[in-house]
Amino acid sequence: MWITSKLKQIVLALRPGRVTLAYPREPRPVPKDFRGQPVWDHTRCVGCGGCADHCPARTILLRDVCPEIRVLLYDGSRCTYCGRCAELCPEKAIVMSPEFELATGDRKDISQSLELFMPTCSRCGRCYDMENRNAVDRLGLRGYRYDNLEARTVLRRTTERFDPETLAATETFERPTRMEG
Repeated sequence: MWITSKLKQIVLALRPGRVTLAYPREPRPVPKDFRGQPVWDHTRCVGCGGCADHCPARTILLRDVCPEIRVLLYDGSRCTYCGRCAELCPEKAIVMSPEFELATGDRKDISQSLELFMPTCSRCGRCYDMENRNAVDRLGLRGYRYDNLEARTVLRRTTERFDPETLAATETFERPTRMEG
């Protein structure tokens, strides 16, 4: 009696055929609006910092090395692939790629760094990008950012005019080693 029950189970299990994917050998294509790792187009980026200001995981950091050079650092180890940076970019310089299998032992493999040349206006001191027309009006930049790229920390320090002393103070910033209570 139990033999017939087991035979019925075997027949029932073999009837549907193969239901799993041969995943590592044959990857399944991603859906149309899939959000993978963000990718920057440095020729379109005006350095407005909207992506860094609105990133919920704080994976995008900005630092003004000098009045003309802004460094944008993307730390992919913390990214949740929410796509907020791509939605907010006024120049559509950020697109969400279909890449999502990004396991690596080196953090540099999933990080991106952009150095943007940002000439400043002699009248108002705001930055603008010469490659884009009317970028000063779209930029709306109010100051210079001093995030700590080495410690990968958002410091939220900005000044109306570039200040080398503030830059030097943020370069020596270290994360706290223990919680103070």
